[in-house]
Amino acid sequence: MIRTVLIVGYVWPEPKSSAAGTRMLELVRLFLQMRCEIVFASAALLSEHRFNLTGLGVVEKSIALNCSSFDEFVKGLQPDLVLFDRFFTEEQFGWRVAHACPHALRVLDTEDFHSLRHARQQLLKAAQKKCATEKERQSVGPVVENAAGLYQHMHNQDMTLREVASIFRCDLSLMISEFEMQLLQQYFSVPAQLLFYAPFLSPVALQENVLPDFSNRQHFIAIGNFRHEPNWDSVLWLKHQLWPLIRAQLPHIELHIYGAYPPPKATQLHNAKDGFYVKGWADDANTVMQQARVCLAPLRFGAGIKGKLMDAMRAGTPSVTTTIGAESMHGNLQWGGAIADDAEVIAAAAVALYNDQHLWCDAQQAGFDILRAHFAHTDFNRVLQQRLVLLADNVAHGRSNNFIGQMLRHHHHKSTQYMGQWIEAKNK
Repeated sequence: MIRTVLIVGYVWPEPKSSAAGTRMLELVRLFLQMRCEIVFASAALLSEHRFNLTGLGVVEKSIALNCSSFDEFVKGLQPDLVLFDRFFTEEQFGWRVAHACPHALRVLDTEDFHSLRHARQQLLKAAQKKCATEKERQSVGPVVENAAGLYQHMHNQDMTLREVASIFRCDLSLMISEFEMQLLQQYFSVPAQLLFYAPFLSPVALQENVLPDFSNRQHFIAIGNFRHEPNWDSVLWLKHQLWPLIRAQLPHIELHIYGAYPPPKATQLHNAKDGFYVKGWADDANTVMQQARVCLAPLRFGAGIKGKLMDAMRAGTPSVTTTIGAESMHGNLQWGGAIADDAEVIAAAAVALYNDQHLWCDAQQAGFDILRAHFAHTDFNRVLQQRLVLLADNVAHGRSNNFIGQMLRHHHHKSTQYMGQWIEAKNK
């Protein structure tokens, strides 16, 4: 039985800033449905747009890195389940949890396969290094490496070794991408029983009858937290290559770019003359998405499934994205807009969707079809609850079948313990 849950957050959840924040809030609500007492702990600074967890009855706790005060805290709490928000937190606090409450179920919420995103970013940068000018660098297209090629680039990378080891050490890892699950199982030999596919836990709500139609929408939208590097990179590609191609064919149409935490280098790109509007924070992402006619998400690297594209489909807004952007989001179904990796093709598709009402309506319907068939066919919330309860009641059995995880826990916990204790002693 799971009575008390400790969530160790990498950051405080911001559902209005990022898909990661929405995901974390879904998990909090899942545990509330299970009638668990929840403590959310994080070493991050309190953020401007953080969600008020105390309003849901969740206890908030600020913790410190490399400090034995966490040991006393978790030992006194004795949670039945500890959820680590991304593998960084498991590295920092996993060994402390294992020492203080060895029988607690340890679950990793991956958010996405960080090593995959990092590898694709490295491949993009390597291609850009060969370019002589900024214009040439920002004209390099998305990474299109297949799974086998990605593994060859990833298998000896420090981040990959750390992240896959963290997955092995945990009793269960939550995944949002089928492609990433296949990559982990087929190339990194992660047993299927250590992974759980749960793309979204909230019901997929459709509002087809109340959405603005084609004639009541205008302009393009791009949206995403500027602190997330794939989003910032997509803004650069839009600015230097894609938007000039689109604007040349639609000279009176605008691109509105929204996202939390825009840095000065982003706001400096704002240019009303070119129809390139850097709007920054959107208090209600759903509203601005519904007002736009087409969503642009030209991601050159990344991982996971994209919250902005889910939002676009829910809002009935056709989208133009890349192969990476649409990865693991539509199965064999037609995309709700267009998928392309060539700048000229992306621009042509965006213009066609913007001008052709019939094409636009077909794309909108395709988005609704994806939501129903790909994300609403399974009650992931209920299935995950059942899986967690079963694992919690059989922790020892599950770990006995994961020798590699036991071995990695043994060596990692010793090395990380001594490093953490050394840092703590040094700080004193």
